[in-house]
Amino acid sequence: MKILVTGGAGFIGSHLVDALVSKGHSVRVLDMLEPQVHGQSKPTYLNAKADYLWGDVRDRNSLRPALAGIEVVFHEAAQVGVGQSMYEIEKYVAHNCGGTAVLLETIVSDKLPIRKLVVASSMSIYGEGQYRCPSCGPVFPPLREEAQLAANDWEMHCPKCNKQAAAQPTPEEKPLFPTSVYAVSKRDQEELCLSVGRSYRIPTVALRYFNVYGPRQSLSNPYTGVCAIFSSRIKNKKPPIVYEDGAQSRDFVHVRDIVQANVLAMETNGADYGSFNVGTGVATSIARIGEVLAELYGIPVKPELTRKFRAGDIRHCVADISRIQKLGYAPSMKLAEGLRELVNWGKDISAEDRVEQAARELEARGLTKG
Repeated sequence: MKILVTGGAGFIGSHLVDALVSKGHSVRVLDMLEPQVHGQSKPTYLNAKADYLWGDVRDRNSLRPALAGIEVVFHEAAQVGVGQSMYEIEKYVAHNCGGTAVLLETIVSDKLPIRKLVVASSMSIYGEGQYRCPSCGPVFPPLREEAQLAANDWEMHCPKCNKQAAAQPTPEEKPLFPTSVYAVSKRDQEELCLSVGRSYRIPTVALRYFNVYGPRQSLSNPYTGVCAIFSSRIKNKKPPIVYEDGAQSRDFVHVRDIVQANVLAMETNGADYGSFNVGTGVATSIARIGEVLAELYGIPVKPELTRKFRAGDIRHCVADISRIQKLGYAPSMKLAEGLRELVNWGKDISAEDRVEQAARELEARGLTKG
């Protein structure tokens, strides 16, 4: 197959490129080398057997040669950063929504014979996960009110009877309630691709990534995943900064399993025109991630529980992966093993700690309280 990976020089994209090349495919990459992610130089891990074009997916002059002769597109290109998206609104909408629109319009207007389009979506589009009230059953609470958070009442309450609700695995059918500009843009990327795919009979799959971690994640980008952010702090002998009480939980999935899901989406017809969670189904608290990483790095710091809260933050979200499991997906990396691999890689990687600067930016804009 002749395959294009947009954003293929990035964290997830580069691992996907490696897997596709190893399976004998002809792989082309289009990437703009975002300085916040890559700094001022090209990554050293780029696969020598792939073809690289450096350009912006929003630029048709870059996009058309990238799409020439292509049969499969993996659309990974996006600006990533929940907090930053709340004040760099135009940038996130332009790149994530606008870039996807240009990609789709080019495919359609040039009548390109694309056989499969796989788009990277995100668990952030759910907002809060699914919960169960002891009296009312399954419920979908909205964001917690500021007054509740100011009182250090962190857990979710039933929107019907106000009893405390317990987190449950979140299925794809849960109503979407994105709570950040980034999340809105990821929902739009997913819906744009699926709607155009259905209309033009381009088999399209949306993969809703949960909290991805692993080697090659930028350790100097304060807006990337929590494992990388915590690693940056710990490597600089500073405590990981944790909002609320640290008991909020997420589903941490290794990049290897994200790649597994992408290849599966390409190779099967059973996923076409569907949306699928990609996670592990296992919840882990944010504070616990900080503790384990510090232990693995061998640096005696503990997470700093600020008890502050940020606009749009959710409490719990873990994936129900039963839908994608029916296609043959099975998480292959346990969290303990994956974090050990991340740390072994991270020990040799420089990490500039910009987390406090990012936190001050959020606070100055009124996005952090408590």
